[in-house]
Amino acid sequence: MIRIVFGLLAMLYPHAAFGEEPLLLEDVLQSSARHSPAIIEAINKEQAAQGKQLSAYGAFDTVVDIDMKSRALGYYDGTYLDGDITRPLTSNGGKLYGGYRVSRGEFPVYDGKAYTNRFGEARVGTVFSLLRDRVTDDRRTQVGLAALDVELARLDRDLVAIDVQRRAIAAYQEWVAAGMRVGLYRDLLGLAAERQTSIERQIQLGARPGILGTENQQNIVRRETLLVRAQRELDSAANALSFYLRDANGEPYVPSADRLPASLPSFDLPQIDALLRNGLSRPEFNAVLVRLNQAEARLRLAENDLKPRLDLQAELSKDVGPVGLGGSTRTPTEGYVGFQFSLPLQRRKARGRIAEAEAEARALAARRRLIEDRILVEVNELAIEVRATDKLVALAADETRLAQRMASAERRRFTLGASEVLVVNLREESAADARLRQIEAEYRRASARADLIAATVDREQLGLEPVPSGVRYDDAEIYCVGCQQPQSRHARDPAPQRQGEDHQPARKDNSDVEW
Repeated sequence: MIRIVFGLLAMLYPHAAFGEEPLLLEDVLQSSARHSPAIIEAINKEQAAQGKQLSAYGAFDTVVDIDMKSRALGYYDGTYLDGDITRPLTSNGGKLYGGYRVSRGEFPVYDGKAYTNRFGEARVGTVFSLLRDRVTDDRRTQVGLAALDVELARLDRDLVAIDVQRRAIAAYQEWVAAGMRVGLYRDLLGLAAERQTSIERQIQLGARPGILGTENQQNIVRRETLLVRAQRELDSAANALSFYLRDANGEPYVPSADRLPASLPSFDLPQIDALLRNGLSRPEFNAVLVRLNQAEARLRLAENDLKPRLDLQAELSKDVGPVGLGGSTRTPTEGYVGFQFSLPLQRRKARGRIAEAEAEARALAARRRLIEDRILVEVNELAIEVRATDKLVALAADETRLAQRMASAERRRFTLGASEVLVVNLREESAADARLRQIEAEYRRASARADLIAATVDREQLGLEPVPSGVRYDDAEIYCVGCQQPQSRHARDPAPQRQGEDHQPARKDNSDVEW
């Protein structure tokens, strides 16, 4: 009941559903993951791929055929009903079938097979593929390709979701940084306004010249201008964040400045070896492996078409009931076994498809290597950037502390009459500039860390659901489409490997990068 009431309130007052507490990054990521139109579009594409997969399974549907004919005109008056039910085999290119037929009346001699006993004839049979279509065929290959298309759609959804979440983090960080700059300029303006009150009191007492108040007012106007510009940037950042922050109805929600947190978000990062390992689980890399599996499936199908067709067929039939017009010869149980053989002489179609599939596999293997190298370089570069920004933040914090100490000392000297407004303003603005550089350093560090968790697909910190159980890409073996035994994913990988190199080589040139 409480949930229902809360849901109704969220629909009536969608903006109130966010509350008035500081807006956290987790809130933004949860909202974007649930309501982002790009993610919803990708989810629907995945569901469309699942629909195609279900359609591919239709090749193994059980089929019922019924044929009925009656001679309405002519010398003969025979009528017969023939029904068949066929079930394709999922482990062989053949099929199982059963049927029933019954007839009445007379048929010409060339239709003598139409005769049955009075209660009809029942039959069962099977067809087995002994060479071509035994291990794989077009139906099983299409089912396997459709399943891999579903996996590609899921990986594409993950790629879209990661990009959306990365952009959501960037928009949130820009909003928080803009709020920190507004706070800085507001404090800077407050110092000048507070000093103006003191200066005017001293001017009234004759302790300070009147021009000093004008000079400080000029400084106030300048700082107000800086504050207005920072406020405009904050409003713009809040508007950009509303693209990812949405209410219960999925409508963009612009957060107010009252919900600004005190600091930029922080991220937990593992050691560099784990980062490199995680980077190779990115959707675009896994998508190449899936496409390579599809190319291998097409290659196996083309190799299957090179084989001659040799099918074994066996059937057993039995007429039941009183003897019909066809005579007593139909009463005994009948059975037969036969073979069917065919072989295209040139087999150019199959050879052409083999050449096409092999070329596609070579291209995908090269793309896999390209993406792998690019990911490792990107992760290393981001790790270097994070390490450098950590040092820059520490240095900027030291500079800010020293500049603020100088500004505070200068304000005390001004209070004692030992300094001038111009010097105090310079000290305060120098401290503000140092603080701005610190905010910029913290923003760059947060951005680098966010890019790194996106590059290494840290789903938990990206606010995404974990990968479904059973989906693995770091296996050395997978079950190929149409294969009865597991086969190495790269058993047909035409890209030669250098000596001592395995699928995910350890990069010795990265060993000097420490976290």
